[in-house]
Amino acid sequence: MLAYIIRRLLLMIPTLFGIMVVSFVVVQSAPGGPVEQLLNQITGLEGSATQRVSRGGGETVGGAGGGAKTGSGQSAGGSKYRGAQGLDPAFIKELEKLYGFDKPAHERFWLMMKNFVRFEFGESFFKNRAVVDLVIEKLPVSISLGLWTTLLVYLISIPLGIRKAVRDGSRFDAWTSGVVIVGNAIPSFLFAVLLIVLFAGGSFVDWFPLRGLTSEGFDQMSFLGKAADYFWHIALPIVALVVGGFAGLTMLTKNSFLDQIRMQYVSTARAKGLTENQVLYGHVFRNAMLIVIAGFPSAFVGILFTGSLFIEVIFSLDGLGLLGFEAALNRDYPIMFGTLYVFALLGLLLNLLGDLMYVIVDPRIDFESRRV
Repeated sequence: MLAYIIRRLLLMIPTLFGIMVVSFVVVQSAPGGPVEQLLNQITGLEGSATQRVSRGGGETVGGAGGGAKTGSGQSAGGSKYRGAQGLDPAFIKELEKLYGFDKPAHERFWLMMKNFVRFEFGESFFKNRAVVDLVIEKLPVSISLGLWTTLLVYLISIPLGIRKAVRDGSRFDAWTSGVVIVGNAIPSFLFAVLLIVLFAGGSFVDWFPLRGLTSEGFDQMSFLGKAADYFWHIALPIVALVVGGFAGLTMLTKNSFLDQIRMQYVSTARAKGLTENQVLYGHVFRNAMLIVIAGFPSAFVGILFTGSLFIEVIFSLDGLGLLGFEAALNRDYPIMFGTLYVFALLGLLLNLLGDLMYVIVDPRIDFESRRV
């Protein structure tokens, strides 16, 4: 087992490197980088916007006020930036140096990876804060959504899937399959909009808050008051994620149990006089739940890093999803690449954990003979 773990850890290095290379090429090829974003703000807000390139209250690049323009109104003709008209080319070069675009793309990539290996992700272009600090600040919100959603999805899907397998073909199986199909067909963010319309002051009642994870004065509340306020705010986002995410696991559980129920050892156990519950939970459950339990890490990653993105934006929850969404809009490369690196690394580690959980659930499984 140790040799297998070492091989998997070594394989993560080229995998992570490949993810970063592809992402870097795609993002760098997209129009509207951080320099162009800032130039658009400068041309829209006159020279006062140049203050945004200052560092810690120091001297601004290109001078204050209208210092970004040349005295004769000379244009930066031929510039590769669409918002550079009327700005001094020297000022644009200062912006490129500020954001690291004065170096070739391959040099920027190797410098980025060298820093990322040491978990140094730099500072946000537009928030003037370290990326690590921003991630740590936003992480609790996303973890709350991911953990509660994953827990509820498993608590609902596993019993429902078992029940559907036991009563396969019955009326109960038919109408619950309809519910599962609806849940699988409609994205979670559409459920979120529907819940807002129904319960958050849309067209019907106003029972739940629409923004944030806590109310004003949260720190002054009692413990029970804090718990009630927290669950009051998180109720609708969690419901939207659970409704949109339980379908796949339910059908996986049902099909896994059906496969095991049709095995010969089940008929043998029944022939020995064991009750249906003894057969189901004493023999079938362990084998059937192998793939379901082992998939917990990947399910959590999927909910945490993909499913909650639109939910955080819709409900204005200040988590990693909203942070990444804003970073993509603003072309805030340190946040984009820093969070991508962390998420990719975490996803690879959790995939390895998923394999190891197979052994925990069923010790008969041995990965030593596998090559990767």
